[in-house]
Amino acid sequence: MGDPSSSAPGNHDSLLFRAIRVQQGELPGLVGGFLYYFFLLCSYYILRPVRDEMGVRGGVENMQWLFTATFVAMLVAAPLFAALATRFRRTRLIPTAYGIFILCILGFWLWLRSDVAMAWGARTFFVWLSVFNLFVVSVFWSFMADLFDDAQAARLFGAIAAGGSAGAILGPGLTGVLAQQLAPETLLPLAAGILALTLPCMGLLNRWSYRRADGGRQARGEEGPLGGTVLEGIQAIATSRYLLGICAFIWLYTTLATFLYFTQADIVEQAFADSGDRTSVFAAIDFTTNALTVGLQLFVTARLVQRLGLGRALALVPLLVAAGFLMLAMLPGLLVLAAFQVIRRAGNYAIARPGREMLFTVVPRMQKYKSKNAIDTVVYRGGDAIAGWVYAGLAAMGLGITGISLVAVPLALVWAAIGYGLGLSRNARAQQRREEVDHEQAAYAHPP
Repeated sequence: MGDPSSSAPGNHDSLLFRAIRVQQGELPGLVGGFLYYFFLLCSYYILRPVRDEMGVRGGVENMQWLFTATFVAMLVAAPLFAALATRFRRTRLIPTAYGIFILCILGFWLWLRSDVAMAWGARTFFVWLSVFNLFVVSVFWSFMADLFDDAQAARLFGAIAAGGSAGAILGPGLTGVLAQQLAPETLLPLAAGILALTLPCMGLLNRWSYRRADGGRQARGEEGPLGGTVLEGIQAIATSRYLLGICAFIWLYTTLATFLYFTQADIVEQAFADSGDRTSVFAAIDFTTNALTVGLQLFVTARLVQRLGLGRALALVPLLVAAGFLMLAMLPGLLVLAAFQVIRRAGNYAIARPGREMLFTVVPRMQKYKSKNAIDTVVYRGGDAIAGWVYAGLAAMGLGITGISLVAVPLALVWAAIGYGLGLSRNARAQQRREEVDHEQAAYAHPP
């Protein structure tokens, strides 16, 4: 019998290739990434409705303070991660970071069940989970951008993202059922256990990267500590129009998401008085979103990026958001809000998020970890914090949901234009890299 990896694919392999566009030798990496993201987002989506309920418990009128506190926490956490990335190799850095977060979840479980300073416990948990979410997801996608090249990313990132959506279906499904029978904080140990299942997935992916036939780019030597300085990721952002463009894209995304989040908190608080009912509503929105998203990610994302091009794909969700805010301005209510949230989140997870992560496959490795982490955390939560105060200011001016929605529409259109430009720039960088590799290979094959 011949080597299976070199033989022609069977019928099931052909079907898999046509559906997901995976090629020979890539399946272990795809499965490892899928499962890693599945367990990660399953854990987070068990915690997310609890966070949203803790935000309501802490007072909707205090949410801008919670977003500001989250931004301050990011300013502390991002340099700490950069310092660790400077000193530790990837195989130690990522499991250590996740282990710390698992211990934190268990610590919050003990605090919230102790009935001591519950208002502060709710607020602190809200801030911590907002930091946790961005860090663990940012590190995951940095890892993926380090493992897969730009061509593989265009084909596989949608399917890998579907692992997260599948986990995000199970997470809020469990929360929606259990929140009616148990106190919200009782779900924390379950989330910690599921998050721990990401650790063997990291090992699987690292072993696969060592065995890859292409060798060079994923050699062990290139997976060592990044070295350099703590602030070099920030310095790279300040001197790169491309990275600054990504900052603007994320800034506008989080600004508009925060506007909608605050609107959601107002509407849900008015509609439901019971804590369990509110938690179940938040979970139902998450469940519906991710049930829609997973199919799009598996079967639509790669084809959409190929057909439209990355620039148009990145502009699509901002245009849908502009239309959604127009609808919310005309019909401000729970049903319109829920539909808008589902469409916006599904579009973000299935199209905008995988597309955004593709932008980082064409930057140096240092920027994939240090610059990307700063963008995904400090820039993201900075947008949250400022948007929270802007929303509070607009509400204080008496604009209400209709007026604030109309303010959001032109911001969404600017966001679309930036996304289109970034897609074109990324494609140009990928083409330049391919030409440089071809030139190096030609020079090696035909030395002077």
